[in-house]
Amino acid sequence: MSVRRILRNLVIFLAAVLLFVVICVGSIWIYFHPRLERVNGLVYGQRQGHDLTIDVLRPAHPNGIGIVVMASGGWKSQAGSFRPWIAAPLLRRGYTLFAVYHVSQPEVTVMDITEDVNRAVRYIRHNARQYHVDPQRLGVTGGSSGGHLSLMLATRGGPGPAEAADPVDRESSAIQAVAIFYPVTDLLNLGNSTENLGDGGPPKSFARGFGPQSTNLAVWKVIGRELSPIYYVTSNLPPSLIYHGDADTLVPLDQSERFQAEARKLGRTVELVVHHGGKHGWISMVWDLRRFADWFDHYLRQQTG
Repeated sequence: MSVRRILRNLVIFLAAVLLFVVICVGSIWIYFHPRLERVNGLVYGQRQGHDLTIDVLRPAHPNGIGIVVMASGGWKSQAGSFRPWIAAPLLRRGYTLFAVYHVSQPEVTVMDITEDVNRAVRYIRHNARQYHVDPQRLGVTGGSSGGHLSLMLATRGGPGPAEAADPVDRESSAIQAVAIFYPVTDLLNLGNSTENLGDGGPPKSFARGFGPQSTNLAVWKVIGRELSPIYYVTSNLPPSLIYHGDADTLVPLDQSERFQAEARKLGRTVELVVHHGGKHGWISMVWDLRRFADWFDHYLRQQTG
């Protein structure tokens, strides 16, 4: 074979490889950049002089169902920080996303944050028709503290007071399906978490976020229980999917295992998927959201009849 022919074949091969790479990279880019309409900064309330806001992300082909996204990590949140590519699998299934932001701890307490995300769901439900979403079919998702807040809604969300002056506050903060990552479920029993000082107190790095009295163990027993979803599992718990790594030292897998056990006592659906070797987050999480989309398809879209 001549040198010229070898070089020509090599060029053809390299061009084919380059084309393949370009197609793959382009396809991935397109997948993670779905077409959508975004409305930022809708104010759903106030907290200590700060606006509490929601971003609405509506896909090109909406399916009429909303997913509330708890944009929270370490009970900290930054308005406008949610990036659509993170939730591309949900947007591509047609889910309208509501990214909920709150004031970060320790400027406010986790108790305040919990109250505020309940307000956010009430606001979303009150205005759902405006965004062409069924107010009776809302899912919720998040990770870590976002998972905790999701389960607080799942276990303690419900109708607002009928006598409330603001019609938003009369709405329900209940949600109909949950799909989350590594949630905190029991603040009174932190297990082998690196946040556990072993004194029965709050997570060491977040003590200020639970208020000035949180290191008073008598007070903490009340606060910790009030903010632990595991103690409020009822027969109304919506179907919940939890992904949790078995190498997570911040929020140990035990948190999700015990929550699942409590739910099963009441015959409720909590599916726990263990990511082997997974710590507090892993690279392939964005692909796991395809399973979240399947979950919401099954428990929310099937209600369309």
